[in-house]
Amino acid sequence: MTVLTDARIVLPDGVHRGDLHISDGKIVETASAPGEEVIDLGGRHIVPGFVDMHVHGGAGASYQLGRPDEVRSAAGYHLAHGTTTTIASLVTGAPDDLASAVASLADLAADGVIAGVHLEGPYLARDRCGAHNPSLLRAPDLAEFHRLVRLGRGHVRMITLAPELPGALDLVREAADTGVIAAVGHTDAPGATARAAFDAGARVATHLFNAMRPLHHREGGPVAAAVNDPRVTVELINDGVHVEAAVVRLAFAAAGPSRVALITDAMAAAGMGDGDYSLGGMDVEVRDGRAILAGGTSIAGSTITMEDAFRRAVRDVGVPIHQAAEAASLTPARALGISSRVGSLETGKDADLAVLDEDLRIAWVMKRGIRV
Repeated sequence: MTVLTDARIVLPDGVHRGDLHISDGKIVETASAPGEEVIDLGGRHIVPGFVDMHVHGGAGASYQLGRPDEVRSAAGYHLAHGTTTTIASLVTGAPDDLASAVASLADLAADGVIAGVHLEGPYLARDRCGAHNPSLLRAPDLAEFHRLVRLGRGHVRMITLAPELPGALDLVREAADTGVIAAVGHTDAPGATARAAFDAGARVATHLFNAMRPLHHREGGPVAAAVNDPRVTVELINDGVHVEAAVVRLAFAAAGPSRVALITDAMAAAGMGDGDYSLGGMDVEVRDGRAILAGGTSIAGSTITMEDAFRRAVRDVGVPIHQAAEAASLTPARALGISSRVGSLETGKDADLAVLDEDLRIAWVMKRGIRV
C-alpha cells in the first residue's frame, strides 16, 4: 500500500484535498495496511497520467520504423513528462514499410511499451497532406487496411483518412466494424462529406483546424461538422504554433473538455532542441522550437510534451485545471475505449498519475503504482 497524503487530487468534477491510496498498481478505497508507504505531498496537485493518442516520437527517436530501441526511448521520454499511455502514430509510408512497422509496434504494444498504433495516412488529401510524402499518398484500399489490422494483432487503434477520397466511406464503415477508430483529417472535404463520414462511424477529428479545409461562415467544412457532432472527439495541438490560444479557447467553449483531446503530434525533435530532423523520410528543420518541412512552410508536427500542452491549457488558455486534465487524460481515454482502466484518478483504475509542482510542472510520475 502507498498513500499519497495532503494532496490536491484533480478529478473530473474538480479538485479535492485529501489522500490517494494505491495498492497492487490500482487506486483503492481508503484503507490502511501494515508497512504502508506514506508520501506527504504538501498540498501539491495530482493529475491522472496523460493519454497521448497522437504522437510520432521524441528524444531524437521515431516510431516510424518500429525499431524497439527507438520506440522505448521515445515512449520513455514522454513518460517522464507525464504521458503514461502512448499511442504510436505513423505517417504515410510505402505499403511494405508500414506493414513492417505495424508488426514490430504490435510486439511493443503487447509488452506494454505503447498502448497501440495510429495510422495517420496513407489515405489523405494531396492538397492537405502537410508533412506527409505526397508521392506515397493513395486511395483507400480495404485489402491493405485489413493486412495492417491483421499484422497489428488487435493493436491498431485508429486510422486517419480524408473522407472525400474514393472508397473512403466504405473504409470508415469497415474500420468501425473491426474495432478501429476512423478519424477525419488531412482533408479538403466539405461539411456534408465530413458529416457523412461521422454518420458512417468516424469518431475523431485529427488535429482540428490543421491540415483540413478551414472554417468558413458559408461552408463550415470538417471543423463545423466535428465540433457540432456530440459523437466526435476533436484533437488539438496546444503548442502555441498550430492553434492560437483564442482558437483553443473557442474549441473548449464549443465542444467542451469531454470532447477536446489534447495531443502533442510530437516528432523526434521533441526534447532535442533546434536542428535538422526527419519525419517519414521528409526533411524537417526545427528553429525556435517550430518544426517546418525543409525548404517549405508546412508545419511538421510539434516538439512539445503533454506536460506542455496541459500547462499551456491552464496558464495560457485559461482552462480550469480539472477540465485541462480531462482533456489531457480522460477524453482521449474515452475516445480510445480504455477509460475503464486509465484517464482519471478513480477507484479501481490503474495508478497512473503525475505529481505537479507549484508551476504545474511534473515533479514525478507513477505508472501502475510504480514511481518512474
